[in-house]
Amino acid sequence: MTLTLRSAAECGLDAVSLGEVMLRLDPGEGRVRTARSFRAWEGGGEYNVARGLRRAFGLRTAIVTALADNEVGRLVEDFILTGGVDTSWIRWVPYDGVGREVRNGLNFTERGFGVRGAVGVSDRGHTAISQLRADDVDFDDLFGRVGVRWLHTGGIYAALSETAAQTALTAVRTARAHGTVVSYDLNYRPSLWKAIGGQARAREVNRAIAPYVDVMIGNEEDFTAALGFDVPGVDASLADLDTAGFEAMIAEVARAYPNLEVIATTLRSVRSASVNDWGAIGWSPGTGVVAAAQRDRLEVLDRVGGGDSFASGLIAGLLDGEPLPVAVEWGAAHGALAMTTPGDTSTATKAEVLKLAAGGGARVDR
Repeated sequence: MTLTLRSAAECGLDAVSLGEVMLRLDPGEGRVRTARSFRAWEGGGEYNVARGLRRAFGLRTAIVTALADNEVGRLVEDFILTGGVDTSWIRWVPYDGVGREVRNGLNFTERGFGVRGAVGVSDRGHTAISQLRADDVDFDDLFGRVGVRWLHTGGIYAALSETAAQTALTAVRTARAHGTVVSYDLNYRPSLWKAIGGQARAREVNRAIAPYVDVMIGNEEDFTAALGFDVPGVDASLADLDTAGFEAMIAEVARAYPNLEVIATTLRSVRSASVNDWGAIGWSPGTGVVAAAQRDRLEVLDRVGGGDSFASGLIAGLLDGEPLPVAVEWGAAHGALAMTTPGDTSTATKAEVLKLAAGGGARVDR
């Protein structure tokens, strides 16, 4: 692995995420359709990574996003401030009083239990971040004058609109030009791409961004759905793809994009909404494929954000100078811990992550 990291001393920020931050409304153990009260959280695929890096690993992080300037937007800001993430790069857009022109995103999320799977219902049309243009953010100032060691963004943000896709491409190009390491989580969501060209457009956008990425992250289906790589003889859903199948796929991705220094993915098999088999693998040219400890029959309280916490644990390890096998263990442990608590974001500490990554268990700490 030959990741070249800018020194912390020359950068004002360790990591920045580009993406949407939504207000999550959670009915707890119940159903959205019958709820009479909701618990509010914040969350977003790219944002969750910045928050995890700040709260669990103590790194200096910021979020590049946009919010409608109303009470809901300020509530989301309050959550972000509580998470310790720098809000200086939020673009505030005047609210029209109705939401015809600009809104803040809402995400109603059921955790699921047993045979009842988790359900997410997003309400994100006309959101401020979907309208953010590349020239609304001075990326040269951010990555140049301020200095950023790591940029993280992904396919959820890129799918919000044609404008978002272009802004993501501009951000990764500019970051690379300033020596900032770029990670990208493919995070394919068919519902997001449906209105702007579907899977074909997703592959077009992701293939344009991929040459500027150093660390590519995916889940069980992303490399096939979002980039178009297929392993002969393996079902395209990848629901039963094993480690050997992923190794074959990673080899194809690495050949297509020689700029990639790390490719990583979670390995999840869903036994029920509350019991998953959980693992992760990573690849670099120097190490080949490495695997984290497999955690079969992992008990899950809230699966949302597990993949994002894997990403932040992996990134934290790499920023800390750890070799890839250790960084993958950090990611898998952090993702496992994140799924033991409600909400999109992690409440784990670095000490808990390191303990679990080293083989620690769930005995009481007194």
